[in-house]
Amino acid sequence: MLVDCHLHTPLCGHATGEPREYVHAAARKGINLLTFTCHIPMSTDGFGGSSIRMKAEQLPEYFRMVEMARMEGSGLGIEVLCGIEAEIFPDGEIMTGMYHTLDAWPFDVVLGSLHHTQAAYQRWLRENKRTTDSQKIESYFAHLTLAAMSGRYHTLSHPDVIRIYGTVQHFDPLEHKAAIQLFLETAKTHEVCIEVNTSGRIKSCKTIHPDPIILDWAAAIGNRLTLGSDSHNPNSVGQFFPETIDLLKNKGFREVYFFRRGEPVAVEL
Repeated sequence: MLVDCHLHTPLCGHATGEPREYVHAAARKGINLLTFTCHIPMSTDGFGGSSIRMKAEQLPEYFRMVEMARMEGSGLGIEVLCGIEAEIFPDGEIMTGMYHTLDAWPFDVVLGSLHHTQAAYQRWLRENKRTTDSQKIESYFAHLTLAAMSGRYHTLSHPDVIRIYGTVQHFDPLEHKAAIQLFLETAKTHEVCIEVNTSGRIKSCKTIHPDPIILDWAAAIGNRLTLGSDSHNPNSVGQFFPETIDLLKNKGFREVYFFRRGEPVAVEL
């Protein structure tokens, strides 16, 4: 069984293709299960607005779109699930509205993502005098660690994305081993998965998220993984999966997980 657990829809404002088109792309690539995880609405300024996320009033439309994809997939032997890509942010008051959304809708899975380029997080870094690359990276992984403890997320997405998009100029996992391993150990303790996100292969880092070195540490710690393409168009469904699966096997992983109605399901690699 092959699963892709991180797909977007046009409602996020920067993806193309209807969900049913992703289903047909999956059928061509032998993928058996898809989970759509569009960006969650955020009522507070500083999280990108309609250029990267749907509005709250579009959530019923989102569920209808995914339901149509589910019906399309049922005829092709593909299960389709409906999740959400939620935000990670250090200010609990700002997150209150998002938590209400998570409680109000029946998402199969909640991904947790810290989008460090968003104005709100950049402002947090400035206000808290995190000015050096090292300070920014340490803060980033500290916030992922707190997210793993929060009970709000099933898996934490592209967990070293701080390395790209210009917030820092230099990222070497070995220089932050203690902070990263604390994050991984916390995720293990709280039974939160780590996402292997293959979209990094088409970005400036030219490697999957997280870095293969971090995956070595995750293998030693015993972290559970989810696998996602982070597709924003149908052609990206399952991108780089064969070589990524081989890499995971070589590092000692034997399974990945997906979530159905919030419950983890293991899939043998």
